[in-house]
Amino acid sequence: MFEQFSSGYYLGRLYVEPYGGDRAVINREHHERVTEQLYESNDEPLVMKIGSTHLAVHGADDVPGRTVALPETTIPATGTDNPPTLREVFLAKADRARQLLGFGTDGPAGF
Repeated sequence: MFEQFSSGYYLGRLYVEPYGGDRAVINREHHERVTEQLYESNDEPLVMKIGSTHLAVHGADDVPGRTVALPETTIPATGTDNPPTLREVFLAKADRARQLLGFGTDGPAGF
């Protein structure tokens, strides 16, 4: 789903679609698989960059595969027009994700 991109990120392509929840989510099985392979713990959210916005991404059962579902209020910040849209998505590597999550949870995307 993701391939090496840089020293801080992996690159993938996911559909970005609006979601009625209050946080960004991907399919729970995919979330668990990615966190097991790329992060040190299943308990942490993934950190994705869509457009110029970083998002803490959690797992959810009701999300299709190859899709990141975002709260409707977050969609404009990602520069996604006319969702659902297939977009390049950057997945922060574990060290970069910890750094970004350390900034706090006050932002509109969850940190």
